Amino acid sequence: MTKEMGWNLENSYANLPSKFYSIISPNPVREPTLVILNEPLAESLGLNVEALRGDDALQVLAGNEIPDGGSSLAQAYAGHQFGNFTMLGDGRALMIGEQITPKGERFDLQLKGSGRTPYSRGGDGRAALGPMLREYIISEAMHALGIPTTRSLAVVTTGESIIRESELPGAIMTRVASSHLRVGTFEFARQWGGVDELQALADYAIERHYPDVKEDENKYLSFYKEVIKRQSSLIAKWQLAGFIHGVMNTDNMTISGETIDYGPCAFMDTYDPATVFSSIDVQGRYAYGNQPSIAGWNLARFAETLLPLFHVDQEKAIELAQDAISDFGDQFNSHWLVGMRVKLGLFHEEKEDESLIKDLLNLMKNHSADYTNTFKALTLDKKEDNQLFNSPEFAEWHAKWQERRGRQGESKESSDELMRNSNPAVIPRNHRVEEALEAAVKEEDYSVMKKLLNVLSNPYAYSPEQVEYCKLPPETEGPYRTFCGT
Repeated sequence: MTKEMGWNLENSYANLPSKFYSIISPNPVREPTLVILNEPLAESLGLNVEALRGDDALQVLAGNEIPDGGSSLAQAYAGHQFGNFTMLGDGRALMIGEQITPKGERFDLQLKGSGRTPYSRGGDGRAALGPMLREYIISEAMHALGIPTTRSLAVVTTGESIIRESELPGAIMTRVASSHLRVGTFEFARQWGGVDELQALADYAIERHYPDVKEDENKYLSFYKEVIKRQSSLIAKWQLAGFIHGVMNTDNMTISGETIDYGPCAFMDTYDPATVFSSIDVQGRYAYGNQPSIAGWNLARFAETLLPLFHVDQEKAIELAQDAISDFGDQFNSHWLVGMRVKLGLFHEEKEDESLIKDLLNLMKNHSADYTNTFKALTLDKKEDNQLFNSPEFAEWHAKWQERRGRQGESKESSDELMRNSNPAVIPRNHRVEEALEAAVKEEDYSVMKKLLNVLSNPYAYSPEQVEYCKLPPETEGPYRTFCGT
């Protein structure tokens, strides 16, 4: 089975101290059925697509069997959830191994919704079909947009129902990640482990994600700075795409710099920094405009875990940490400004660019303009018939922008191409995602989802079939709300 399917599994995480995980037995499901398989991802992992559609592979994707060379473990971690520290862990997930690809890359394979673990905290360890398909759709859209992310290899239904607000079809998703190491993993090590265990975890993370810093004089400080670099770039990409994660707890921030744990996430329609979709974020802690500062807060918590490794003298360690984290804001702002310039077709930096960008965003907010479609209209040089484009303030801004573009040495055609490659024509509009999920869950009709995935697979194509998916949602009585679905 291993050879036929292409499994090439290792279990390096299991070499860490046993405190960091629990070996568990699989929790078999009664009647698994394959809903969707990510064939391009499977091929890149070195897996046999045809074999993965067979009954033997289905038993693996459902958590009924562990392939040869695989593992069966749940990771322990902690985390600050909405600012409050607590013990956590893989309460409904099972690591089945680390796939070594034909290129020699290493990826975790994790079954999400696979049943109870020692970290379930009273939950059933299962997942509903809707949230698993939501993660599949959004993570694949993020990948197509060029945003670092975990991905989904497959979703299977279990043939069993689970109870949430109502009775729902159960499902298991196979998640693929560079690793599942989180800020919360280090918080767990600092709170419940010794310095030796913390050092072992840090050495493992460095070896896996940042081997270039191994020979540095203070490799742990260099490691921390590298994580800051990746997170500042990642959060800038979120902001540039209008993506709202929804639950930026420290257990949802990866050491690798990938987006992880798509719960109540969504993409913003009307531009407003105060936008919140998550039904549980009643205070707006994780609103769109707060995401950069929350990322900095999370990274400060990460620094606290690493202090014993930065320096033997705590005051010196704190000083080193503060110096490092103080760069996050500038790094984020630099990535964001570069990204916004290319969205406006600007190749080079000018001193007034930031005010030009912020003036546009303020106009968009004041006139309740759609974030994605505004940049799409600018890219196509087609003003829409709406409040923003009909306003005299926008006409004044537009003239300044055209003047700014005209000062470049590059041609207008080059500037237009830069914008086209930087501004997606489509995003996973919330009403389209809900439409796909409703058809799948209520009618077992997966054609709506597959068509949506196809449209989202090349967001910069500006193709005729994408036009329908650019339309705004119908007006509703209240704001759109998403739910964790746990």
